Amino acid sequence: MPAIDTPPSDYPVERNMKTFLATLFALVILLFRPAAANAQTTPSASNDEQDFVVPARPTFSNPAEFQRPGVLQLEYGYNANFHAPGVSVAQDTPLALRFAASSRFLLELDSDLVISQSLPGGVRATGFGDMQLGTQGVLEHESESRPGIALAYYIKLPTASSSKGLGSGRVDHNFIALVSKKFGQTVVDLNAIYLLAGSAIERGHASSAQGALAFSHNLTRRTGVQGEISGFSRNDLQPGAVFGLGVVTYQVNRRLVFDGGARFGINHDAPRAGLVAGLTVGVSDLYRKNKN
Repeated sequence: MPAIDTPPSDYPVERNMKTFLATLFALVILLFRPAAANAQTTPSASNDEQDFVVPARPTFSNPAEFQRPGVLQLEYGYNANFHAPGVSVAQDTPLALRFAASSRFLLELDSDLVISQSLPGGVRATGFGDMQLGTQGVLEHESESRPGIALAYYIKLPTASSSKGLGSGRVDHNFIALVSKKFGQTVVDLNAIYLLAGSAIERGHASSAQGALAFSHNLTRRTGVQGEISGFSRNDLQPGAVFGLGVVTYQVNRRLVFDGGARFGINHDAPRAGLVAGLTVGVSDLYRKNKN
């Protein structure tokens, strides 16, 4: 496959992405400046009631802090994107296992169990997706006066078929900085990501920037809404894209949360629309026996 020249620095998508990331960080500075400490914070619940599960789906961003130590959390869902450049419909079923080894240390295994892409002309490709292994460490727990801060690292294992166009066939590395803060019933999550992706067109790696800013708000004791703006710059063969996401959540009990919503593309190279749906469930508290 012939190499594709990297666009110049004034390429519209690159320029828009830099503006987008700069705006994200400017918003965070405003949100987390000292004056924001005056916002009321909901009193924390007891250890038996709070944070048995902390959903990381369906937003692109993850929270800086996670479920309580010992809890194995499972997330499963369905994603569909429509009218992306070169693809009519793209579907996948993401599965994630997140285990809180301690209050500061998380282990995660992600996999797209099935990926399906319908191309113009009726051609369709279906197969297994890539897998990811990751770990997240909390540097600062959230308090009334400061946000929660964490760092994470994920490595992608190329289990998806590159011959079918379902994956790149190369190993990727994600380095993530995560910041979260709660203001009353609203939680703000910011992720800044450096992606070092295995190049599909030459030896070595291609790097890009990614970012996401999400807001989650509780409407009632069980229902909530989420909104997010996310995006990434051009990387190898993949053009840059910016997305918006709107989600409704319903918490059945402290172990089970359902979610569903819609995604839309903001720039030309992003899919025009998409759907998301899924659930988060607390499978087991593996440390419970040690507490008794």
